[in-house]
Amino acid sequence: MTLPKSASAAPGDSRRDRFANRPDAGPGAIYALLAYSTWGLLPIYWKLLGVASAVEVLSHRMIWSAVFLVGILLAQRRLGDLHMLLRSPRKVLVLLLTASLLTFNWGLYIYGVNSDRVVEASLGYYINPLVTVLLGFIFLKERLYRGQQVAVALAVLGVGYFIWQLGTVPWIALALAISFAFYGLLRKVVSVAPLVGLAVETLLITPLVLLVVSWLAVSGQGHFGESLPITLLFIGAGVATSMPLLWFNKAAKQLTLATLGFFQYLAPSLSLLLGVFVYGEPFTNTHLITFGCIWSALLLYSVTSLRAKRQDMKGNPSGT
Repeated sequence: MTLPKSASAAPGDSRRDRFANRPDAGPGAIYALLAYSTWGLLPIYWKLLGVASAVEVLSHRMIWSAVFLVGILLAQRRLGDLHMLLRSPRKVLVLLLTASLLTFNWGLYIYGVNSDRVVEASLGYYINPLVTVLLGFIFLKERLYRGQQVAVALAVLGVGYFIWQLGTVPWIALALAISFAFYGLLRKVVSVAPLVGLAVETLLITPLVLLVVSWLAVSGQGHFGESLPITLLFIGAGVATSMPLLWFNKAAKQLTLATLGFFQYLAPSLSLLLGVFVYGEPFTNTHLITFGCIWSALLLYSVTSLRAKRQDMKGNPSGT
């Protein structure tokens, strides 16, 4: 879209204005970098809570995220935005769906980390960018170049090889990839401010997880209040969870799904390094070939995207 140019504006000013309004301009890349770096290092945090079950960790993660986010809205005097959103049944219904996807994704990831399957979890987030690109093609009609199509096929080949060699489906990896890709798609298309939307997502799930935490406490299976370090870690899970999601949602609003997918393999790279070199999880030849297919797919995808962007710039240097 060409922006109108006032009579007094210089040509260079108009060019900068057009660039600033391009989908991939602005701080979106910085938000994406912050989000995925934090996610890549989160296994360290969840390992510290290894004495608790994944359900208990997830419950506290949701509760304290809701407290933290509502606190931010209160400090910013934006509770009116929250009330306004809650009066929109259609948006609340979509956010209930995204909240369910997010809860499932969070819980499964905690389970994977604390059951010593960080490597498989990282595989899921390697696959996720390619699933994201595919969803952008199917639902948002974003162009999928031939090289990107081959990249998706390579990823499928890698997962197929893993299943064939080990005789088991890497269900944690696949479920993580698919659930978060759909979460990103829905959050991109729903017209909701990132902070307010995330606050509503956590608030919608909070009543359920409060019941879970209460039941754990009554049955003597809960760990909240057992020791000061564990209690502080439960409370801190709200900040550790909410900040990268806020950054992600801001990035999703400013970047195309294809560009967002480019950043998404930073998190699994960090997690993979932690799983192999810090937590000593096995990395066999089968893993190497599977990950090799995924890495090759990501490389091919990146090269194809860069070439396509250069061609677009040659054909339309003004960015209009």
